[in-house]
Amino acid sequence: MRTMEWAARRDHLSGIPRKIIFNAVGAFAKVVANFLNTTTVYNLETLLRLARHRPPHVPLLTVSNHMSTLDDPVMWGMKGFPVTDAELGRWVLAAEDICFKNPVLSYLFRLGKCIPITRGGGIYQEHMNEALDRLIDGAWLHTFPEGKVCQEDAPIRRLKWGTASLITRAPVTPIVLPIVHRGFEQVLPENYMFGRRPLVPLWNKDIRIVIGEPMVFNIPNLKQQAEQMSREKDTVLHHHGWPETHCGMNEAVQQCLYTIISEQLREAMQKLCNVCKSSFRTN
Repeated sequence: MRTMEWAARRDHLSGIPRKIIFNAVGAFAKVVANFLNTTTVYNLETLLRLARHRPPHVPLLTVSNHMSTLDDPVMWGMKGFPVTDAELGRWVLAAEDICFKNPVLSYLFRLGKCIPITRGGGIYQEHMNEALDRLIDGAWLHTFPEGKVCQEDAPIRRLKWGTASLITRAPVTPIVLPIVHRGFEQVLPENYMFGRRPLVPLWNKDIRIVIGEPMVFNIPNLKQQAEQMSREKDTVLHHHGWPETHCGMNEAVQQCLYTIISEQLREAMQKLCNVCKSSFRTN
């Protein structure tokens, strides 16, 4: 069962509550990103072009590292981005245990185009199907494929398979745009005082956002690679009881395919991470 899906619909109360939320949250994001802190963005024009002018019915899937619980929405508060535009705004996967604790929060986050995800619930949980529906609609979806906040100065971790599964299962393969940022871990540190986050975002911090170039995955070719890999391994590393997909892939092939795609994503994000770190050193 999909949590409060009715509140996420465009026509809910003529779209007025959604517009109110996007204007309020967008204004907050602009203040935190541009007035309380300094945000530098690289390659913004690529994100704007894909958000506004990609081919009809082609979905956009943006992926980024996860430095704090403020990453979304504050990262969209960057100068030049219309964060208050409810129609243009992204859909995003959000942790159910944080954002959907009670009916009031659930309603507000639903208005903000958030899709609840149960961590540990698997890549075929019902709300992943909802995320897939948004891609089928040709919408823009954002995910944090690392799966949780990480504020350590460390390489991009192994990505969860959920994002790769969405790329594979979408009838029209989405354009994938990697994004990496740094600085949000300073704006909202997890262990600020007595092991807790600060009550309000901190200020006078330097935020850097590096937007990569679009990635287009050739799923038929990758599927062939995955089939070959699964034959060579001749095993399923962990049996989850996954159903065969519409492409007829068994679980072993799916695992190999999701591993291939996830590693390509991770490598692209790591390159951006290196660029992001270099930008701090040179300024």
